[in-house]
Amino acid sequence: MSAEGFRTLADQLRSWPDARLSRLLLARPDLATPAPHDSGQLASRAATRSSLLRALDQLTRLELCVLDALVVAGQTTRAELVSIVHADPAATTAALEHLTDLALVWDSPTGPRALSGVAEGLAGGPGAGVSGLRSRSPEPMAAEVVVQRLDELSAPARTLLEHVLDHGGEATTGTSRHTVTPAEAATPAEELLARRLLVPRGGGSVVLPGEVGLVLRGGRTTTDRVDDVPALPTVERSAAMVDKVAAGAAFEAVRRVELLLDHWGTHPPAALRSGGLAVRDLRAASVLLHVDETTTALLVETASAAGLLATGHAAEGEAAWLPTDELDRWSTRSPAERWWVLARAWWDSNRLPGLVGTRDPAGKTWNALAPELSGVHQVETRQLTLRELAALPPGQVLASGTGLPALVARVAWLRPRRPRTRADQVAWAVGEAEALGVGGLGGLASYARALAGGDETAAGVAALDALVPAPVDHVLLQADLTAVAPGPLESTLAKRLQLLADVESRGGATVYRFTSSSVRRALDTGWSAVEVHDFISSVSRTPVPQPLTYLVDDTARTFGSIRVGHAEAFLRADDEAALSEVLHHPRAASLGLRRIAPTVLVSTTPLDVLLPRLRELGAAPVVEGPDGTVRVARPDQLRARTPRDRRPEGLRAARGSATVSAVVTAVRAGDRAASSRPAGAGQALSPSGSLAALREAVETGASVLIGYVDNHGTRSERVVDPRSVEGGTLTAHDHRADDLRSFAVHRITSVAPVAP
Repeated sequence: MSAEGFRTLADQLRSWPDARLSRLLLARPDLATPAPHDSGQLASRAATRSSLLRALDQLTRLELCVLDALVVAGQTTRAELVSIVHADPAATTAALEHLTDLALVWDSPTGPRALSGVAEGLAGGPGAGVSGLRSRSPEPMAAEVVVQRLDELSAPARTLLEHVLDHGGEATTGTSRHTVTPAEAATPAEELLARRLLVPRGGGSVVLPGEVGLVLRGGRTTTDRVDDVPALPTVERSAAMVDKVAAGAAFEAVRRVELLLDHWGTHPPAALRSGGLAVRDLRAASVLLHVDETTTALLVETASAAGLLATGHAAEGEAAWLPTDELDRWSTRSPAERWWVLARAWWDSNRLPGLVGTRDPAGKTWNALAPELSGVHQVETRQLTLRELAALPPGQVLASGTGLPALVARVAWLRPRRPRTRADQVAWAVGEAEALGVGGLGGLASYARALAGGDETAAGVAALDALVPAPVDHVLLQADLTAVAPGPLESTLAKRLQLLADVESRGGATVYRFTSSSVRRALDTGWSAVEVHDFISSVSRTPVPQPLTYLVDDTARTFGSIRVGHAEAFLRADDEAALSEVLHHPRAASLGLRRIAPTVLVSTTPLDVLLPRLRELGAAPVVEGPDGTVRVARPDQLRARTPRDRRPEGLRAARGSATVSAVVTAVRAGDRAASSRPAGAGQALSPSGSLAALREAVETGASVLIGYVDNHGTRSERVVDPRSVEGGTLTAHDHRADDLRSFAVHRITSVAPVAP
């Protein structure tokens, strides 16, 4: 296709959603040189390189090796390319077709070629699909010639050549001569240079041509096969067992998230100024949930990703982590639906809860919910890891001990260009999946395969519903002041029971223990003894034990015997009538007075406000100290230091004279400007008109009256003697300041001559 035809096709398909054609145009300036009007439509060079690198990041090791072989071979054919890649020909052909679909390879009339930016984008070692070979020479030697010249080498020269090949294909020659014949060669380096097995590149360095490297590696770019996908060692494990273990973990994850958010709804942890969760609050949450801090961080991050947790303002107004309104709707759903919300949020989250508790390069501890705790590759690594687990045959799970390293190697083969933390991210993905109930025992749960296969919410929820036990609405009371829940309680019932009793143990059957402190906790929230008895009898399938009834009655009997309240000040008098007069005064209603004893009143008004108000009511109060003695004292008289002028007398006189002189000069300049203002002045001039009038004043040496607008928009009139006009700036002697100043010409609104 001609260049003009290619540009026409590009204009027609420029809005195509697939970016393949755009990358092809940017990488082939020989086919599509952009016209001046196309420069705004094409991406910048930096954006093109970034797009190309992202495309390379999505390739497998085999596909990267095929690209590397194209760079090494240069102008080649498909048959030759398949022959130099150390892989199955069918796999190489399929990889080449995929690269062509991605527009990383294009078909020229003489064969496939890599995009021009691919060579710069390929980086790393053999693990990243880079062979380390240089590109072949423009006119490469035939393989037979290379073999012949290799046979002529001495053993040291052959060893040196292989050493250069293994270390990047580039070296320095030192004192070796570059232009010698094979007969004149005196060193191993000169032997290689004389036979063109090493080619000078300038600056004393030499490179090993690609055709020589291919021969040294037996006609392939690599010595090892590049299409061997690491196998995953597996063991047999019943799918039903994996589902049961995972379903139990899923139910616990939902229960713990609900418990934590319900607790934070009344006792919210403070949000750090950096936006994270404090270490002490994370530890307190771990104690509450009876799990380690790593699992707690995972649950907190997942709840935040699901929109159930966000920053807000606590009762005192400070920033805190609070449950969102979505929690109320989420709590009304079934356990399976609630789990699906959490699992889906975790599946798409770029957060790195596995880093919580570790230290960053600066030595600072990573906090949960910190804004910077995220990774650009985390989502893809997690999803790729779980898809590999989903691809295992039914009844097979990862082998203990060797399964996880093999999974890391598999992911490394699929995405060789991923960061150094890939092994950690794979391990985090497996561990987090088991903690959230997505998988268990080294395998993926059947109901969680909907996550790996697409957003099939109904299928995943229905499969989990069949595994999660149905919520129960009753408990079994025991004579030892405990209640046994024979299954997961309904959400509302569980919250009310946790308020009235303490959780003693969890599992298939949760055990709650009633204590005086737990019953008092319910009474503190407004329950009465009658309501406690009614609730216990309504949720129990067994008769209420007599010890529990006595416990509730005894706690209610002593509840409130000691009262605590707020008071800012107190009033005490031996005369009850005096206090009664103050308490019932019509103007004392706003003082917040309350009688707690015949001779004692308390007030919610601060003391410094209460004293003058009582005096206004006609009382004569005095202040009583902490030890009960009367304190009468006049207020301290406050004084400030007399300011001193520490400047010398001569300096003060000089500055005073200068100030007077400046004022006189400004007044005289203002009088002259007012007297020189012509009739009808104020007409604005254009910049060109101002320049003409000012240049004329410079030539004649006359004074002019200018109207000037400063940077603050204030307009003033000044009498000036123009000296020069250059670069849009007027340099003139200002009569008001009696100094040489500069004025921007575009801010001069009028110019008028001044009489001598």
